[in-house]
Amino acid sequence: RMIGADVLGPGLRALQEQHPVIGEVRGLGVFWALELVSDRATREPLAPYGGSSPAMAELLTACKVNGLLPFTNFNRLHVVPPCTISVDETHEALARLDAVFTAIDRHYVGS
Repeated sequence: RMIGADVLGPGLRALQEQHPVIGEVRGLGVFWALELVSDRATREPLAPYGGSSPAMAELLTACKVNGLLPFTNFNRLHVVPPCTISVDETHEALARLDAVFTAIDRHYVGS
């Protein structure tokens, strides 16, 4: 079973459907990136290019509180689990990400 194609990718896309702050999901294998936006229509990034924002700082804290080691760059959250991750561990990580995005969805200002 391919974790990236069969579990991680579909799980991240499902999170995008539930959380408006996730503007785009892209990736391959076990290397994925979530582009975080404050408005999907305008694609306004959650953090400016070359900078950070209170929303991204909150995301980093929420990741750590939920036992995740965040890898971010501006308005992107990279999801890069070890190649040895199991299906159960992937589902657990997706559940933790769901909790993180539930906490920061309030920064979404779009309609």
